[in-house]
Amino acid sequence: MLNAMRNGASPEHGLPTAGHLAIITAPLAGHVNPVQVLAKELNARGWSVSLVHVAAARRFVTEPTLRFSALPCGAGDMFDAYVETLVQPTGPIRLNRMIRASAAMTGRLLDEAPTVLERIGVTAVLADAVEPAGPLIARKLQLPYAVATTGLPLFGEAGVPPPFLGWRYRPDRWGAFRNRGGYAVTDLLMRPIARVLETRRRQWGLAEDCGPRVQVAQCPRGLDYPRCALPSTFRYGSPWRSGDQEDPDLPRGGPPLVFCSLGTLQGSHRALFATMAQACAAIGARAVIGHGGGLSREEEAALPGDPLVRAFWPQAAVLRRCSAAVLHGGFNTVLDALAAGVPIVALPIGFEQPATAARIVRVGAGRMISPRRLRPRTLASALQEVIDRPGYAQAARVIAAEIAAGTGAAGAADAITAALTSSA
Repeated sequence: MLNAMRNGASPEHGLPTAGHLAIITAPLAGHVNPVQVLAKELNARGWSVSLVHVAAARRFVTEPTLRFSALPCGAGDMFDAYVETLVQPTGPIRLNRMIRASAAMTGRLLDEAPTVLERIGVTAVLADAVEPAGPLIARKLQLPYAVATTGLPLFGEAGVPPPFLGWRYRPDRWGAFRNRGGYAVTDLLMRPIARVLETRRRQWGLAEDCGPRVQVAQCPRGLDYPRCALPSTFRYGSPWRSGDQEDPDLPRGGPPLVFCSLGTLQGSHRALFATMAQACAAIGARAVIGHGGGLSREEEAALPGDPLVRAFWPQAAVLRRCSAAVLHGGFNTVLDALAAGVPIVALPIGFEQPATAARIVRVGAGRMISPRRLRPRTLASALQEVIDRPGYAQAARVIAAEIAAGTGAAGAADAITAALTSSA
């Protein structure tokens, strides 16, 4: 058995293996969920796949073929503090805290993950684009690596606004000037993370990075802004989903349904959910609310308008039964809504959500409204518009057709395998 493993064979089946791939991603459900679907496809192509992170991230792993290797030092308090900064990401003080917490998490990975990867015999790395520790660790260990982009492409390009701002696309001189200013401010804000990375580059004596073998994305090309400076290694794609969801058990007939979600981090915004439920009732619709565990049973019961409420719904299946969606702009939920051809009213709260919402507006698949001081009648008016005007649903169906024609996680796994097993 030992000889078989040394020769790259599976001890269970005696089949050749591609190697042992370590995934380094953000320890959040919105990132772990899609990459573990990708991990299942990679496992089917001969990879042994391990997610490496703080022990608290184990809670998000549900895919049996994905192993979990924890960093050696306990970091429960650090993880809780990190998540807490993400719950309320807006405002200069909160934003600064979030960036510093992210820098600390990156530093922990750089301190401890290389030893873990060596111990478990990793031969290649799959790094989430939002966690810059992954490529640096791969370079230190002289391992080939690929990048997984679960959200919007994170490339600085003068013709495209920074990926955390809800600016509309402007392909003119003023747009480029504004974008360059936005990138300059972004670089200034991100200095805590840049310092952690640069310090470790110097300590490890690393030369200039030649980049990943391939960069795969969930984002369909049609949803993104036009680009002219994408790396040759980058591949647009379609959502990484398992496709085996349960029946949503929703009522047949009756009022139209509207899916309402703020993701898993912002699910405790009770007042915002109440506004959603009231707006749906005002237009004769029924809200289907998924709060991600952020509301108590008492808070669920107090929501107006007779909504259907759960912590979690089989999201893709529910959206196929809905006439519209009210979303915070989280990328996974937006992709699921567009895949179902459902128009969206976006209420972006933070992170890349405003930029995602701006792209929804640009393609004509929905509206964007600030969630600050949002009134039920304002939301009701926007909802009525996206439901009544067929152009919104038609635009969503255009993206749905592109998603349906895509190869999802299977295509991404093929690209990763081809790139990481080549002799380049």
